[in-house]
Amino acid sequence: MTNIPPPAEELRLLDAELRQLDARRAVLLRRREWLVHVLRTASAQRSVPGAGQMPPVWPVAPGAAAPRTEATAPGVQNVLLLLGGILLTVAAIAFTLVGWGHLGITGRALVLATVTLAALSAPVWLLRRGLGSTAEAVAALGMALTVLDAYALHEVAFDGSGGLGYAAAASAVLSAAWAAYGAAAGLLVPRSDAGSPTRSDRARAGAATAARPALRLPLPCAVVTAQVPLLLWALAVDAGPHTLTAVLLVTAAADTVVALRPAHAPVRIVGLVGACVAGALGVLSAGWLCWSAAAPGAAARGAALLLLAAAIALAAARYAPKPAVALCASLAAGLCLVAGAGGVLRAWLPGEWTVPGCLALGIALLTAVRTPLPRPMRQGLVGASLVVQGLAVLWTLPLVAGTLLGPVALIERPWSGTPLDIRDAVFQDAAWPSYATAAPLVLAAVAGVLALAERRAVRRPASGVGALVLAWAAVVVTPVVLELPYGAGLVAHGAVVVVALGIAERARRGTGGPSAPALTALVLALVTSVTLALVSLATEAGTLAVLLALAALFGVASTRPGLVAFTAPAALAHATALACAAGASAGLRPEHTALLVLVVPAVAALVAARAARAGRSAATVTVEAAGAAAALLALTLAVTDLPVLASVLALCGVVTAGTALRPERRRAGHAAAALFLLAAWVRLAAWEVTTPEAYTLPVSVAALAVGYLRRRRDPSVSSWAAHGAGLSVTLVPSLLAMWGDPHWLRPLLLGTAALAVTLVGARSRLQAPLVLGGGTLALVALHELAPYIAQVVGVLPRWAPPALAGLVLLALGATYEQRLRDARRLREALGRLH
Repeated sequence: MTNIPPPAEELRLLDAELRQLDARRAVLLRRREWLVHVLRTASAQRSVPGAGQMPPVWPVAPGAAAPRTEATAPGVQNVLLLLGGILLTVAAIAFTLVGWGHLGITGRALVLATVTLAALSAPVWLLRRGLGSTAEAVAALGMALTVLDAYALHEVAFDGSGGLGYAAAASAVLSAAWAAYGAAAGLLVPRSDAGSPTRSDRARAGAATAARPALRLPLPCAVVTAQVPLLLWALAVDAGPHTLTAVLLVTAAADTVVALRPAHAPVRIVGLVGACVAGALGVLSAGWLCWSAAAPGAAARGAALLLLAAAIALAAARYAPKPAVALCASLAAGLCLVAGAGGVLRAWLPGEWTVPGCLALGIALLTAVRTPLPRPMRQGLVGASLVVQGLAVLWTLPLVAGTLLGPVALIERPWSGTPLDIRDAVFQDAAWPSYATAAPLVLAAVAGVLALAERRAVRRPASGVGALVLAWAAVVVTPVVLELPYGAGLVAHGAVVVVALGIAERARRGTGGPSAPALTALVLALVTSVTLALVSLATEAGTLAVLLALAALFGVASTRPGLVAFTAPAALAHATALACAAGASAGLRPEHTALLVLVVPAVAALVAARAARAGRSAATVTVEAAGAAAALLALTLAVTDLPVLASVLALCGVVTAGTALRPERRRAGHAAAALFLLAAWVRLAAWEVTTPEAYTLPVSVAALAVGYLRRRRDPSVSSWAAHGAGLSVTLVPSLLAMWGDPHWLRPLLLGTAALAVTLVGARSRLQAPLVLGGGTLALVALHELAPYIAQVVGVLPRWAPPALAGLVLLALGATYEQRLRDARRLREALGRLH
């Protein structure tokens, strides 16, 4: 049998085992830290022969903590070498600039020559002994001394020469000298290889030596210095902007060659950065020279520079080792080609044809797809074409936005008279965009390119949607550009709406359901209809005809099952606008026009019921939302006339009650009851009834009786549904009348009735009587205490109310948790009521 120890003994054993595990874990962690330190030290001293012995296996005692190092040996070495090189360079500069005058010319030459030769020769000796970092620091000092030598030579022998010219020559000589020094240092340092290498091994070793020289610093410094000789020379001879731009591009070409050569990484990186910076500056300068030229000859000179930049970029793309670099370079080349040709076209052609010309050149770049160029280059040229097309489309946006938003200004002055043409109606308060005549052509061209791409299954359905949108924009702005007569412009916009609806229906049939092209065409039809309705506000006859046509058109389109969710609300919106326009045309006041607008909610209720029977829930919701918006507009129009407002509220209640007959809209009955109550109260207010209880009390008695019978038959019915309307129809109007009644009888009777209702609700545990009666009783009490409260507040000093409020807040804050508990209990108690 198993001997199970008692709990105390088992706990002691577990604690002992855990202590042993912790001790073993600490030992393993110290061992791991020591191994990491050993590996770092070995990697730092790998190039030093006999650099020391391995440390002991356990450097610390098992009970002692290993010392934590905060800096590695290579890091300390590099810091010391860097500081030493900086101090020596500073000392050399100080000697050259300050202590130069104490020596003669021979002494100066000997000192500088000796120190420079020593500094440049020492790295070779250091490299042979494996001190690579020290050799780099000394080589940096030697190169700095060569710069000082050049300065000293200028001060002694070439003092009369120009500073920029001498700097150009000196930088060129220094760049060549540093490059030769870096290459020679690698040849002078022997490479030790184990064993007798084969021919392939020697080839790989030679390639490695060429790719990674013995000294890493001289070659990148030579490339950096080589950036300035040509530019300094151009500045020295007072070259013009074209020459300076050519110098930048030639420098970028040289940097591109360096970046593409199989050199070691720092040289390639410096060459790539130099090519990007010099090339970008050269392209920007060439573009400015080309596009700001007033004569075709000057523009052609700038275009030639852009062509040179494109050639450099294409060469870089052709020989780039990575596809991403080739793609970016070919994209830049394509943009340079289009920019250069576009600048020449701008100088030759009228201003409105500059953008179409550039667009034609950008589209021509798409022919690169059929060329035998590498795939990254073709992708880059196609990307450049897309960028040009996108910029051309952006150029047309002011015209498109003005065409769509310009008619909004007609809302402030409807029926102001027939405009001269459609452009006058649209851009009456907006400035006509310059060079906008060719905008339809630009939009149509880009739309054709996207349509062709969609036909060849390139990025479907995005290309098809883009083609549809751009073609629509081209058609919409064409009447404005051509300055068609006002009536012809309206007909053209109406035709766009019809065609867009036809395209939406065709696309829906083709896919068997809602698709991106169908929804896009439908949205375009809606946008065009709104613009057309706004443009028609210029004349009375045009407004009525356009709104009637749009309401009928979208109404017919609503018979199609796939479009009714969008077209039916649009038809109701245009019908609402037509009702308002018809009322204004007939000279009706706004409150009487509201009665016309109420036809729209009634029709919306019928259409929603039909859509619900057909099982189209989305259409039902949108149609009901449109009807509710029309009803709200009718209430807003009738708010200035109380009798008409009461009628409108009652009619809205009838429509809502008809909606509540549907099983899924039973809750609309509450809204219908509220509307009927509001209609009754507004009617009483319109009659200036001072005793509303004579009208409301009989209704309350009847409603309470009906509610009582309903709860007897169905006890699960809520007290709000059974008694809420009956109580509210009397209590609320009486409360409103009480606040303007100076006598004491109504507050007394209302308070007594509210107290009775509250007691009945408490005894029957019904929520509606308890809440409505209690709320009314509290308001009556507040009404009776209001004069005394105002009197007390007037007697108290001004600091008393803030102080009282602060005390109340402190008391509430001190007992906040208790208040939350009480509120939670009250909510639970009310929730248990029926």
